Amino acid sequence: MSSHGITRADLQLVHLPRRRRVNRLMEGLATLAAAIAVAILVIVVWSVAKRGAGALNLDLITKGPVPFAFGPVKQGLANAFAGSFVLVGLATLMALPVGILVAVYLIEFAPPAIRTAVSLVLDVLNGVPAIVIGIFVFGLIVVGRGQSGWAGAFALACLMLPLVARATMEVLVLVPNSLREASLALGVPRWRTTLSIVLPQTIGGVLTGTVLAVARVAGETAPLLFTSSIVGTQTSWSPFHALQSIPVAIFELSESPDPQDHARAWAAALVLLLFILFTSLAARWLATRSRRKLAASR
Repeated sequence: MSSHGITRADLQLVHLPRRRRVNRLMEGLATLAAAIAVAILVIVVWSVAKRGAGALNLDLITKGPVPFAFGPVKQGLANAFAGSFVLVGLATLMALPVGILVAVYLIEFAPPAIRTAVSLVLDVLNGVPAIVIGIFVFGLIVVGRGQSGWAGAFALACLMLPLVARATMEVLVLVPNSLREASLALGVPRWRTTLSIVLPQTIGGVLTGTVLAVARVAGETAPLLFTSSIVGTQTSWSPFHALQSIPVAIFELSESPDPQDHARAWAAALVLLLFILFTSLAARWLATRSRRKLAASR
């Protein structure tokens, strides 16, 4: 067979065995990487559960810590659970509306140049280490005013903002343009179209981004060390002074020489790990439901 008679199909047949071997090799490497990731997660969950299950009881959530306790005194981390609830709740209230408005502006109204620039800023902010955010908020709010729950919540909101905005942007892009065009063709203003037609289609995606953001900041320690860590042992719900949180409590208990403090730290870590696990599963479910809803509307 002359070189002039060789076709593209002949070349593909010649290299087909090699391509199959390379394909099997890459599939095997991908499967191995996935198995390693799952194995690491299982080891982490098992290790934390093994050490923390013994101290996991109702007292951990309902009773506060007792400093300088002698003897078998029942104590827990009620102040840390209450503080984390307040801090994460306030951070969500700060980041959620701002993140949605940023995403709506970038996708629905902003020129391409501004959209590209702000998207890059969001990506950079998403990659900033949490301790840098903590130092920034410390210099901006804490210095001269003292630590408070508001400062801690603001630091967590800075971490949540790019996640919420990015998730909302991704789901806004998936909304069919035919819905926008149909509304605009009827003479509906653009802002009303966005508010009444586009945003209702993105609720699932927005909730997904919010849940993922909550799961991320719930375990952050570094920002709260600078903004809301000088606390007492009393359970408080007021954000006007520093509040205890689960990550900071785990850090402090791990530094204690008392084995009972270590046991409570492992139990709190187990509760935090289970919370992140279930919120991640909820985010997956919401994302799948939102994707099916948007696909059905096309």
